[in-house]
Amino acid sequence: MHHPHQVEPSSDSSSMLQSALRAELAGGENVTASVAVDLDSQLRFSAGLLALTEQRLLSVTCATGVPQVDSWPLTPALSLRHSDHAGVGQLELHDGRQRLAHWRFTLAADPQAVRLLRQFERRGAPDPADEDDGSHCPTCHAPLPADSETCNVCFRELHTPPSTWVLLRLWRFAHPYRMQLLLGFVLTLASTAATLVPPYLTIPLMDDVLIPFQNGQRIAPSVVMMYLGGLLAAALLGWGLNWWRTYLLALVSERIGADLRTATFDHLLQLSLDYFGGKRTGDLMSRIGSETDRICVFLSLHALDFATDVLMIGMTAAVLFSIHPGLALVTLLPLPFIGWMIHVVRDRLRTGFEKIDRVWSDVTSVLADTIPGIRVVKAFAQEGREAQRFRDANQRNLEVNDRLNKTWSLFTPTVSLLTEIGLLVVWAFGIWLVAHQQVTVGVLTAFLAYIGRFYTRLDSMSRIVSVTQKAASGAKRIFDILDHRSNVPEPADPVALPASGLRGGLQMEGVGFRYGNRSVIRNLSLDIRPGEMIGLVGHSGSGKSTLVNLLCRFYDVSEGAIRVDGLDLRRLRVADYRRHIGLVLQEPFLFFGTIAENIAYGRPDATRAEIVAAARAAHAHEFILRLPQGYDSLVGERGQGLSGGERQRISIARALLIDPRILILDEATSAVDTETEKEIQKALDNLVQGRTTIAIAHRLSTLRKADRLVVMDRGQVVEVGPHDELMARQGAYWRLYEAQVRRVDADGEAEAESRLPLPTHPAHPAGGV
Repeated sequence: MHHPHQVEPSSDSSSMLQSALRAELAGGENVTASVAVDLDSQLRFSAGLLALTEQRLLSVTCATGVPQVDSWPLTPALSLRHSDHAGVGQLELHDGRQRLAHWRFTLAADPQAVRLLRQFERRGAPDPADEDDGSHCPTCHAPLPADSETCNVCFRELHTPPSTWVLLRLWRFAHPYRMQLLLGFVLTLASTAATLVPPYLTIPLMDDVLIPFQNGQRIAPSVVMMYLGGLLAAALLGWGLNWWRTYLLALVSERIGADLRTATFDHLLQLSLDYFGGKRTGDLMSRIGSETDRICVFLSLHALDFATDVLMIGMTAAVLFSIHPGLALVTLLPLPFIGWMIHVVRDRLRTGFEKIDRVWSDVTSVLADTIPGIRVVKAFAQEGREAQRFRDANQRNLEVNDRLNKTWSLFTPTVSLLTEIGLLVVWAFGIWLVAHQQVTVGVLTAFLAYIGRFYTRLDSMSRIVSVTQKAASGAKRIFDILDHRSNVPEPADPVALPASGLRGGLQMEGVGFRYGNRSVIRNLSLDIRPGEMIGLVGHSGSGKSTLVNLLCRFYDVSEGAIRVDGLDLRRLRVADYRRHIGLVLQEPFLFFGTIAENIAYGRPDATRAEIVAAARAAHAHEFILRLPQGYDSLVGERGQGLSGGERQRISIARALLIDPRILILDEATSAVDTETEKEIQKALDNLVQGRTTIAIAHRLSTLRKADRLVVMDRGQVVEVGPHDELMARQGAYWRLYEAQVRRVDADGEAEAESRLPLPTHPAHPAGGV
């Protein structure tokens, strides 16, 4: 059936409504809250406006092209009710006896509707939360942080620039290796001291050997050999200490990186499903992979170099001041300028590297989206589109890097220029001192050797700013995951399950649940007996899958409680409870590995005999044996190489193997043909025996064996009972069933017509064309 194209209300309609509202207002009457009503009673886009003043509630509509205004005085008997379901919000006006009016709108207008409701309950009096205009979040009405338009309540993970101090939080992972790090520091100190010996030996080599020898004095060979031996010994000692230090700290940094990856992934697995709903797979992979690698490289190489540079600069400065304080002060002249530049560039780099991280995660996200979905890409011939998406993301990455490289390319040569100028000043001042016989040539030579090392380390330390900010940006993104707390927390004082296990009784008492501002489950109460099979039915969006998610404790209820055998789910350890749940989904997910490994996913220690028994019960044994390697045949990623019915039967075998007390069937047969459905249904008959079962199915005929059917609508239970009883009532279930039967009959007639023989055409007359 062709549906007319719906057009959202235009700005001209909104202006006309506003003008009509202003014309209706009496002198001194002010609007305290309003909401744009953008849906009509048939859920089609339309223009409307609901406004609240100190005296009345006004509704402006434009159904006929001419604005029409209705109003209701704010009497004590008047009440306004707010609800939302499946992306549609609603306000209902009642006077205690009947409903006077109702308005529907998309959830984009829900924050304004909530504000109008709050104002209405105050009968038009100003809300203190609204007096400070712009100081509260329009969604949740929480106070906004100073100088910010982002709400800390609505957005937990803020895009704040990373601070270098975040690197200190890595001590949590470095603490187990503190003794190795201490030894590494001692080795760094010793190797740095060893490298300072050769320049100091140049003083006696110049003043006591070379200059006297040039002036004709005889020098004992043993003295020369002693100084040269000292230089060789210092070089060998420095080499050995540097090798030991580098190898030791590289081992430690790799272990810190491995621990960081493991801790991040472990924490990620503990987070609730709503966290993953707001994240892209490529971004999370980038954080755990490339960001931890970046931190590991920083710890193993650059942090070590930074520590060495700091020690070298400090020790060299001490030696310079011990040789000649005045010349040492001249050496330090470029330091304030270099320090100022580092401070300025660091601020630009830390924001730039975070932008680079974000755009790079966009690049990896395109890959993570496209490669698993390559079948869909090719089916719709969208290779060019996906290639363009990747080019666009790659181009954004290139542009951000180019902007950052402009800053960095100016910074590094400037530091080198300042150090060269500093060396030139030292040369000039040193020559003047030698000319006035205040220092010897040997002292000046040693001084210049130390200065060369000093400036080299200073230049190296300035370059470390870039990698430090990269590491800080990566550490911030890692700790954004580690700092996130699950919305399904473990209890502080968990209750242990009975030794005999669960019986499987479920009780829902006044359960309510919201996705953000959208209410999905409302005041739902239901008692399921142990071993009972319950069929959940209802229109799409009625809350069936959400209720299953709550029963599995993928989410926690917003209101009320769910109990298993009388125990509140929130008082049980999540893992302890979920071990007793078997889940069979509409789209079963299989991991890359063998058939046996996928069946034994819930019980990795299962024997081959137990795996085969589960496969037999799931009616999967026969087709598994037809595979090239039987149970050792490899399954492609996401079950590639198997049909939908074969994947489903493997998932049923996986559920059978853990022998759950509570079984969840979420549209387990909806995505297969009739013959495959019969095979799956036989497997399900084995699976449900003796277990508490909650089954969702759009094909109502598959729920005939259910003990009770629970009919849901708009997040509430509207009918409960066996099939025959609900059919006799001719209520919501009867309407669902009749509609489905009519659809099946229509499909059957269409199929029969397609099988009718084609009409035969009479032969053409002679001479006809």
